[in-house]
Amino acid sequence: MEYPVIYKIEDIYYPFLAAFGVPVNLLAIVILSRGKCGLSTCITRYLVAMAAADLLVIIAEVILYRVSRYYFPGSFLEITPVCSVHAVLIYAATDCSVWLTVAFTFDRLLAICCPKLKTSYCTEKVATGVITTVIALSFSRQIPRYFANEPEYVADGVSWNCQVISGYYTLPGWIAFDWLDTVLTPVLPFILILLFNALTVRHILVASRVRRGFQLSINRAKQSDRTMENRKKSIVLLISISGSFILLWLAYVVQFLHYQIANYYDSAGPHDPVYIFQQTAYMLQVSSCCTNTCIYAVTQTKFREELKNVIKCPLRVIGKIVK
Repeated sequence: MEYPVIYKIEDIYYPFLAAFGVPVNLLAIVILSRGKCGLSTCITRYLVAMAAADLLVIIAEVILYRVSRYYFPGSFLEITPVCSVHAVLIYAATDCSVWLTVAFTFDRLLAICCPKLKTSYCTEKVATGVITTVIALSFSRQIPRYFANEPEYVADGVSWNCQVISGYYTLPGWIAFDWLDTVLTPVLPFILILLFNALTVRHILVASRVRRGFQLSINRAKQSDRTMENRKKSIVLLISISGSFILLWLAYVVQFLHYQIANYYDSAGPHDPVYIFQQTAYMLQVSSCCTNTCIYAVTQTKFREELKNVIKCPLRVIGKIVK
């Protein structure tokens, strides 16, 4: 039987994603932590936390699950208790990545649209508190998932692999948990990010028209231009991050809705278009953990400068050693 095309793509895609995602997120963490990118400490805290969460997703889901399953079958990661903990880690890391994006979008909404709240909310202390809360809630909410798994088989007294318990799709408690889990990630974040961005863009457009109406002198015009230029950079960063999240998670949301309406998991196998769409949705969803660093490099001049300095640093060391 011919090896399915979708499997061939996954065999190449996930190792490539791991090889790309780990270094780019590590670079983002290092560069942003230096605090030389011209961003406020509040924004920096959110971006560092988002990069760390994305890195955890790449390690937990892509390397320890996708790549390990394909290239290292039968490893200790497939022992049922380890597998169950690993499942909790994957879902919790994904929750962190998604909800930190929501938190960052909300922070920018207040910073741009609510100047009075900006001084009290958009601070390093509040950002740290929000990030800590998101992480704590994400991990605590996924603890029940550990008990949703059972061994696939037992060999020599050792339980291997994980499969959902028989009542997961029939018992009211587990059905509610499954629905709540998908609504909280990513359906509700989708709605919130779209809403926050719409309000932010609307405020900026209205403010731009008002400013142009009050530009009565050259000096005031120059000052307004500088203000609007700063706002433009901020909105480009915001829209780029949240927009890429929406685009890359869209297929995943569609496949969830299709599953609920048309019994999605009754697909005919790896050659079925429904199954192929499902796996494609997973690939796009995971790839969202590698895009933010690329967005920083494209939209932030100082980030590009710091990136060049970080890359040049080891080259200088190697050059001195060689000499």
